[in-house]
Amino acid sequence: MNKALMAPGSLRSQIAELFSQALATAYPNLPDEEPIITPCSNIKFGDYQCNNAMQLFGKLKGTPGAPKAPRDVANALLAALPPNDLIVETSLAGPGFINLKVSRPFLSKRISDMLSGGMQQFAPQLAGKRCIVDFSSPNVAKEMHVGHLRSTIIGDTICKTLEFCGADVLRLNHIGDWGTQFGMLIQHMSELRPEGLGEEGGKDEDVSDLMQLYRAAKARFDLEEDFKIRAREMVTRLQGGDVTVTRAWQRICASSRKEFQALYDRLGVTVQERGESFYNPMLKDIVKELTDKGVAQLSEGATCVFVEGQTVPLIVQKSDGGFGYASTDMAAIKHRIYNEKGEWLIYVTDAGQSQHFDMIYAAGRMAGWREGVDGRLAPRIDHVPFGLVLGEDGKKFKTRSGDVVRLVELLDEAKARCTANIRERWAEGGKVVDEAELEAASSAMGYGAVKYADLKNHRQTNYKFSYDAMLDLKGNTAVYLLYAHARIAGIVRKAGQDVDALASTTSITLDHPKELALALYLVKLPEALEDALDELAPNRLTDYLYELSEHFNAFYVDCKVIGSEQESSRLLLCEAVAKAMRQVFSLLGVTPLYRI
Repeated sequence: MNKALMAPGSLRSQIAELFSQALATAYPNLPDEEPIITPCSNIKFGDYQCNNAMQLFGKLKGTPGAPKAPRDVANALLAALPPNDLIVETSLAGPGFINLKVSRPFLSKRISDMLSGGMQQFAPQLAGKRCIVDFSSPNVAKEMHVGHLRSTIIGDTICKTLEFCGADVLRLNHIGDWGTQFGMLIQHMSELRPEGLGEEGGKDEDVSDLMQLYRAAKARFDLEEDFKIRAREMVTRLQGGDVTVTRAWQRICASSRKEFQALYDRLGVTVQERGESFYNPMLKDIVKELTDKGVAQLSEGATCVFVEGQTVPLIVQKSDGGFGYASTDMAAIKHRIYNEKGEWLIYVTDAGQSQHFDMIYAAGRMAGWREGVDGRLAPRIDHVPFGLVLGEDGKKFKTRSGDVVRLVELLDEAKARCTANIRERWAEGGKVVDEAELEAASSAMGYGAVKYADLKNHRQTNYKFSYDAMLDLKGNTAVYLLYAHARIAGIVRKAGQDVDALASTTSITLDHPKELALALYLVKLPEALEDALDELAPNRLTDYLYELSEHFNAFYVDCKVIGSEQESSRLLLCEAVAKAMRQVFSLLGVTPLYRI
């Protein structure tokens, strides 16, 4: 665990700090020893476990006064454990595992504090840390498809989690808005009518259907040699700053931007566009700097960076003088470090680009760009690769005609299915359909189901896209969890008590085993945040959310809430669970529902 990401409200981190002190006291000659704290392997014996004894015994073996057995190490650690109000009981198991039980009053107070002061106070503290997240990155003149879904929602969740922890996050959309394809597109536009592009760089109707424009231009580029020559000449005019051609390019970009934004609005995603064209003026200087520093060299007419351990070079300038993705990405990484003052750079792209980014990061290090700027520490840089979206047949997810699945169609279908399901359930229950309420519920459930079905998988795995699976009312789905939250909200609502006022006057009691189990899992939200950031893995949050719901269900089966002697305490426990669920929903970009 990166210590900078340890949360002040994480029980695991707090226990680790106690054992750090114990290690320093008992074994001062081993200053680099880190405590190993895990959930207890058997909940009958404890809540957490410290597993350092055997490892320490091996290191101390043969030294003067060495312990005779791992249990002696464990006992020494327990003797050196500082006084605290967190751990109420300890025991030894096996060769030297230290089992720990958390104090019930401590848990009760922690939950009361979560209710009164919010969840954020217990999250990792990243206030002021400048984080730059590169995600989504569709290509201009092409529609966003299911492949863009993963980058968009994984990146958005990482951003939301960093922001929740107080980081200063710059969300960047590195769109493909420059390159040879624009010569092809603009040349085709210029030949749509006798007068050509005209002074305004074409007309709005020329770009009303960008996919049709792209397909038509690509077909001609592949088949017509004369058109290919004219398209390449058009690229030269664009790169040279021709006013009319630039206006045509801007018209294409504006049309794409409008379509992208409509999808981002539906997904509730905020991102700042900074496409490839932004870095275009910097490329010549970047290549010159790399060459002057001896990082790049000529090879068969191209300017290349040869990275140790890689079988292919990073080409920063082609033999014909042109620039490609590597040139732009080198300019981008330098700009993000020096101009944007990035302290943590995160790139969310498919796993197929892993080698490319490994080489970009290595080249940046060779150039000295990663050694820290203005007295700041060297930036942390992470590539966040993700796997493919597959169809139910296990093959790459495509339409019946073999085309990639358009993201807009995917969202439409998910929402339509939710609309039908909710309408049917309301009809069965005799509820009068309010169309505005139905629209809000089906949007939240449909879009939430699509997001959650992706995020619950580890990002590096391929996953099968199935509407039936993601909209299932049972199991680890957004639909199930949204219903679970609505049920808890209904319990609190039915009780008719002011839970905020209740929280200031009522202590939470944890006498029933299921109350205790729920409370112990509830306060593990900071640990889920730690793991999600340390691994840049949103599934750590979905795992927490689903398990919290399961613990609540087990509690609700055995512990009556309304009308019980413990009603006030249990209502507060219900409200705390609902608040934790809402917080995680927010990080996942899922809108909670209070009534369905």
